[in-house]
Amino acid sequence: MTTLDIFADPVCPWCLIGWARLEKALAKRPDHPFQLAWQPFQLNPTLPREGMSRADYLQAKFGQDGAVKMMTQILEITQEEGIEFDPMSALHQPNTLDAHRLVHWAGLEECATPVMMALLRAHWVEARDIGDGKTLTDIAAQAGMSREAVQRLLATDADRDTVLQRDAHARERGITAVPTYVIGNLHAVSGAQPTQLWLDVIDELLAGPPKDTLH
Repeated sequence: MTTLDIFADPVCPWCLIGWARLEKALAKRPDHPFQLAWQPFQLNPTLPREGMSRADYLQAKFGQDGAVKMMTQILEITQEEGIEFDPMSALHQPNTLDAHRLVHWAGLEECATPVMMALLRAHWVEARDIGDGKTLTDIAAQAGMSREAVQRLLATDADRDTVLQRDAHARERGITAVPTYVIGNLHAVSGAQPTQLWLDVIDELLAGPPKDTLH
């Protein structure tokens, strides 16, 4: 198996697109060698714990014209590729620290991928607040985790420092944006790469190292 570390934040639209493209490749190559490992990276680590108005957030970060241009571009891509995406429905920009804590706990129970998929869907399709404890416990329960255990953990600072340290370590490694993928702890690939790139990578890994040729 080859570890595929995926540095992502569920409020990043490119993470949604990147995952959809990667997922298509994994479905086409069910014998792929990847072992997925989701890694935390907060796009907005200074956001208040309660989050803020999405309109105010977009205005402050991109400006009105920049936000409209970016969302229009992303909407065109998602429509072309058949990815569910509703950028205009969400009214709240959440702090994602607790969402990353949930993914961390889900990783311990080997259900991090369905939890991350649910977080992406909750934010980008269903306009749910993924900074809200009830939303997070609902997502956890749907993935087979204990609702009561997650609720208790969220009421504390459990693993907060662990997640922050992992986020900091990613930045120390030179990761500045998401999605970023690290293949086998050796090769880094940034951005929402097309499905064909992942198919080529998988095929190369399945083929193994080139064999010596006798002359």
